[in-house]
Amino acid sequence: MVKVLKLSILCIFIQFVLHTTCARQLSMPYTLQSEMFNTSGLSRKSFPKGFIFGTATSAYQVEGMTDKAGRGPCIWDTFIKVHGIASGANASITVDQYHRYKEDMDLLKDLNFDAYRFSISWSRIFPNGSKTINQEGVDYYHRLIDYMLQKGITPYANLYHYDLPQGLQDKYLGWLDRQVVKDYADYADFCFKTYGDKVKNWMTFNEPRVVSALGYDDGTHAPGRCSKPYGNCTEGDSATEPYIVAHNLLLSHAAAVKIYREKYQDKQKGRIGILLDFVWYESLTRGKADNYAAQRARDFHVGWFIHPITYGEYPKTMQEIVGDRLPKFTKEDIQMVKGSIDYIGINQYTTYYIYHDPSQDHPKVKAYSMDWHASFAYAKNGDPIGPKEHSDWLYNVPWGLYKAISYIKEHYGNPTMILAENGMDDPGSVDIAHGLNDTSRIEYYNAYIGQLKKVIDDGANVEGYFAWSLLDNFEWALGYTSRFGITYVDFDTLARYPKMSANWFKQLCNHTI
Repeated sequence: MVKVLKLSILCIFIQFVLHTTCARQLSMPYTLQSEMFNTSGLSRKSFPKGFIFGTATSAYQVEGMTDKAGRGPCIWDTFIKVHGIASGANASITVDQYHRYKEDMDLLKDLNFDAYRFSISWSRIFPNGSKTINQEGVDYYHRLIDYMLQKGITPYANLYHYDLPQGLQDKYLGWLDRQVVKDYADYADFCFKTYGDKVKNWMTFNEPRVVSALGYDDGTHAPGRCSKPYGNCTEGDSATEPYIVAHNLLLSHAAAVKIYREKYQDKQKGRIGILLDFVWYESLTRGKADNYAAQRARDFHVGWFIHPITYGEYPKTMQEIVGDRLPKFTKEDIQMVKGSIDYIGINQYTTYYIYHDPSQDHPKVKAYSMDWHASFAYAKNGDPIGPKEHSDWLYNVPWGLYKAISYIKEHYGNPTMILAENGMDDPGSVDIAHGLNDTSRIEYYNAYIGQLKKVIDDGANVEGYFAWSLLDNFEWALGYTSRFGITYVDFDTLARYPKMSANWFKQLCNHTI
């Protein structure tokens, strides 16, 4: 009986301590613990002098104010209304960075980060996509950038993150029409002229492959176009539209780079690039068919964009398989596209096994995804490729990062790179106590950044790392059912609470260690 009583008293004491600690964290959102974390020996000194550590977000995912302050609608506003997404969510408020940017930049600085990668909402600047300027939107980005610089945070500005103005979609079907190249170039020109004296690191597009494939091949992203066998779409053509869109994205990128280099770069002393996502594809077996399938996958994924930028043409595999459905570059296009980066961002999260799939060799209805003639696998001989995170597509496979960056180094001339996105998610429903105790996220970052150090030591020209994401936020079609942040956000009150992973980064990025 005495032992039972002592045990009961001990349990009550432990509950009190846990409750008090959690309450203290809730009442003091930015109080960061002094606890030391295992970084496996990683620190700033592990990386080259001047290496940048930052975090990343996008306008649509964090700003809110989608129908206020003069902003026009974008294709994601329309997509959500027409198709609906997880739990009926929308981005009208999300985490309200529009009003809370100072709070977020203060947090970023407290965590010892050097840089913030954000995107500019095209329809906040040009509500209809062109001509008419919204001064409230222009002023907002001035305030954001100025406060970053005041806090000693380097801005990395991305001009496009999935959010085409709806006005251009209505006018000529957006990325499907070459008119978009001029409208995008005019928008980019305005941003260079307006912010270029303060922003020295520009990116034209985030993940153009995602824009093309998810928006026009399976229709799971805005504007939701596809052939009926491949998604729940009312219109579209998965065999041709992804390639047309990708082509116009490349031409838009190149046109913006040309403008920047000819009109602004010498005076503003900045640089410009593009952000490409890259899942590493590992051959499922050592057989020739699977090895060829893995190479096709890399060509159809990252090669679709970096190959023209480096060599002035699409990968040979794409030319042979897609044939006349693949748009052609003119001589003038090639001159503009080839060499159109000063640096490149690679977004790397996960790795899959891949194998040749004969069932895709002659599909009844052609599609970008069928053109790979390959399928994914997530285990080999019964062994998972890595621990699965919350999102269906995300497996923790650190060695894939090493292989992905090595591939860019070896096949595309070892360009100046930043690891522009990397992270993992928890369920949106996780409560704050469990959300703050994100040890699995620390394990993920520890392993991936360890592989990044290894590939840099082996000669890859990587000069920065950006964690996705600073905050839990609106996760596209997943709405608020997924949390990628190193900061827990209470979606009811919008209060921010740094997670253990935030403290881990504070230690990693400490300039004095």
